[in-house]
Amino acid sequence: MLAPKKVKWRKTQRGRMCGLATRQTTISFGEYGLQAVQPGWIDSRQIEAARIAMTRFVKRGGKIWIRIFPDKPYTKHPAESRMGKGKGAPEGWVAVVRPGTVMFEMAGVKVDIAKEALRLAAQKLPIKARFIEIEK
Repeated sequence: MLAPKKVKWRKTQRGRMCGLATRQTTISFGEYGLQAVQPGWIDSRQIEAARIAMTRFVKRGGKIWIRIFPDKPYTKHPAESRMGKGKGAPEGWVAVVRPGTVMFEMAGVKVDIAKEALRLAAQKLPIKARFIEIEK
């Protein structure tokens, strides 16, 4: 699963996800893409599940790019612990995604295969996403 190799450690705050994405809004590498429609946090396990779903459907054909990276740590208190006692221990890593962000790209396959593969990937994610093509 994806996670940063090395970080200058600090328990980060939750932050805000309002507004539209200003970067990563167009297809840069492939021919087809999966674009976020809602804001949200995408866990490293969800990114990996989407990647596996895509590669299995295209039978390891074509090329796939993952455009998001989980670089934000999130914390969680243990179950049945009392209130207070500070911030919880780090639990995992998430990628912050705003509407308009292109999360996955694909090239080297037919359009109907790419559409179905990206649809399967979108089902693994906690936010709504749409299929986009490069302008020709």
